[in-house]
Order: sequence, then structure tokens, then C-alpha cells
Amino acid sequence: MPESGRPSAAAGSTGTTLTRWLAIEPHEGPAVVAGFGLFFALFAGYYMLRPVRETLGIAGGVEHLQWLFTATFVATLLALPAFGWVAGRVPRRLILPAVYGFFTLNLAGFAFALARAPDAVWLARGFYVWLSVFNLVAVSLAWSVLVDCFDRAQAQRVFGLAAAGASVGGLVGPLMAVGLVGSFGHPGLLALAAVALCAAIAMAAQVRRLGRRADGAAARPLGGNPLAGVRDVVRSPYLGGIALFMILLASVSTFLYVEQARLVEQHFPTRAAQTRIFGSMDAVVQVLSVLLQVFVTGRVAQRLGLGVLLVAVPLLVMCGFLWLAVAPGFAVLAIVMIVRRAGEYGLIRPGREMLYGVVSDDAKYRAKNFNDTAVYRGADAVSGWLKAGLDALGQHVALAMLAGATLAAAWAACGAWLAGRHRDGASSIT
Repeated sequence: MPESGRPSAAAGSTGTTLTRWLAIEPHEGPAVVAGFGLFFALFAGYYMLRPVRETLGIAGGVEHLQWLFTATFVATLLALPAFGWVAGRVPRRLILPAVYGFFTLNLAGFAFALARAPDAVWLARGFYVWLSVFNLVAVSLAWSVLVDCFDRAQAQRVFGLAAAGASVGGLVGPLMAVGLVGSFGHPGLLALAAVALCAAIAMAAQVRRLGRRADGAAARPLGGNPLAGVRDVVRSPYLGGIALFMILLASVSTFLYVEQARLVEQHFPTRAAQTRIFGSMDAVVQVLSVLLQVFVTGRVAQRLGLGVLLVAVPLLVMCGFLWLAVAPGFAVLAIVMIVRRAGEYGLIRPGREMLYGVVSDDAKYRAKNFNDTAVYRGADAVSGWLKAGLDALGQHVALAMLAGATLAAAWAACGAWLAGRHRDGASSIT
């Protein structure tokens, strides 16, 4: 460092080059790193648990998955007013620590129960439902913090990079699950995930401290009705459009998910083998997601617009469904599933979070949580039964795959409409 005490020109040039390469402003770096850390910790923990959930879901019988989807939807409806109550009475900066702390205690309880009764079907189904609710609530809340701390212009630059933490964590998590399940067992993986969730609480506090909401607004509770988010979604065409987008996304995902479970059960008969194949697919998805989030998402959002983020993946998935209709099989399904999930994490997820940049503070928590949880899980339940009905009716995978292609086309059209409304800043509740 020169005698003046200021960084050298070379150091400044290096920092400028790095921020330009990442498509962010220099002052945004620390907050982006904290956001990366939040999503890394959350997703590392979740993706240690995801292969466990998939294995336990199969243990209860693939033919019963639609019942698990329905139970998850009911559990989500019960959780929604509880979350609304917390959001209305706890200062906004403490909502995430309160909810994540509760989930950490839940994990400790499940770890103890699985250690005592590892083969209990009721416990396997209970954990499947719990993790399916936890996933959407925890991820939605993490994104609420980012939407709260970065403005609309910043979101286009930084959301992809912060979301890359989810993909890196989502890569580390399944690798840990694959490597440790043999020695730690499922209870040990749950305990490690609880530690990761505590780390996510600490990183969320850093995002708050470093983000633009370093004022007193986040110290006040939102107040109001715990079900205000439902009212906002019903009254606002814009938020209702996001709800429809979520319904179509969930329906497409469920069609592929049920088919994946059926084929994995056929090809991988043991629990350990199933956990490893699910973990391996997760790892591939996360590598692709990181590449998209770091090198593609921000530049596409800035140069081509939000519409490309919201439309490209649905169109690819539509083509994938058509491919599966004529060439069903595990290899094709794995490719389509990986493309769908990597595209969702790399493009769709940052894009749909940007949609909330034009809504009120209350809607960023309550309406967003309603769309991300109750709406999504409701679509899961309905589409799970629809997939089961189509399979029973047609006795051939092509019928369900053609229905999935139709849903994917509607998903793309909805994404294009939402991008147009976002560009105009059009929401009745902003």
C-alpha cells in the first residue's frame, strides 16, 4: 500500500475489474457476499435433507405420493396463519430468526425420533410433509429479506449472484449427504442441517446490516391481519398473476417429480442407492445453476429483460415433455429434470423474486409467502392427483407428458405477461 494509506492503483483496478465482471457496483459487494452466505447455509442444510426426504417418500409407496402432496397442502394451510401472526407482531428484522429458530428445534426432534424408530412409516411420512413445508417457507423468507434490502435496480444486478449461494450450498449439501449417509445415518444428517440453519440466521442479520434497509423501518412489526396476504393476492391482478405462475410451475414440477419417483423405484431398489442417485442428480443441477447465476442471470436481466428469465425455461420444459412423450425412460427423464431444475434455480427463481420489487413492504412478506407456500403446495396436491388420474386412464406415460407440455406452454405465456406488467411498474397495491 502506498504511503498515502490508500489502496494502490493495481488493487483498485483489480476490485473494479472484479465488480465489473460480476456486473455489480463496488459498494454492493459486502451485502452480496452476505446474501450469498445466507443462501449457501440454508441450501447446504436443505440439500442434505432432500435426499433423505425422497428416500422416505418412496418408503411409504410411490402410489401414495399424491396423498403426501395433499397432506403437505393441508399442513401449509395450517402454517400460513401462524406465519402471518408472527409477521404481524415481530419486528421485520426478527421474522427470519424466529421462524428459523423454530425449524431448528423441529429438526432436533426429528433427528431424535429417527434414531429411535428409523423404519417407522408414519415418521417417514411426517418428515416428508414437514420438509416440504419447511422448504417453501424458509426459502421464501430468505428471499423476502433480499427483496427488502435491495431496490428494484439492484435486484437485476445482485439477485443472481446471491442466488448462486443457493446453488453452491445445494452442491455441497447433496455431496455431504452422499458421503456421510453411510456413517452418520439420517439422524446425523438432520443434526448437521440444524447447524447450517443457525448459520443462515447469522448471515441474514449481516444482509440486514449491510443492505439499504439500515434504518428503523425493519424494527417495526408489519401489524394487520395474519391473512392479509391472501386478500392482497385476490385483489391484485399482478399478484394474482404471480400466483398463476406459481400454480403452473408447481404443476409442471409435480408431473416430472412423480415420474422421477416411479422410475427411481424401478431402477434403484435399496434406500442407500436411492439416496445416492437423488444426491448425484442434485449435485449436477447445482453445478449448472451456479454457472447460470454467476455468468448469465444478471446480464440477461439487464440486457434482454426479465421476460427472458421467466419464459426461456418453460419453453425448454415444454420441449422436454414432448421428448418424454415419444421416448420415455430414466435417462431422458433425468436430462429433462436436470434442465428444469437448473433453469428454475438459475433463471426462474431470481426472475420471479424480481417481480416483487414493485409491491408494498407488507406484500413482500405476506402475499409473497402465500404465493410461495399455500398456492404452490395447493397446485402440488391438485396436479399430483391429476397425474395419478392420467396414468390410470391412459396406462401410458405419453398422455401425462402431453398434458405437461400444455401446462408448460401456459407457464411461458404467464411469464411473458408478468414481465410486461413489471416493466410498467403495474401493481394495484404498490
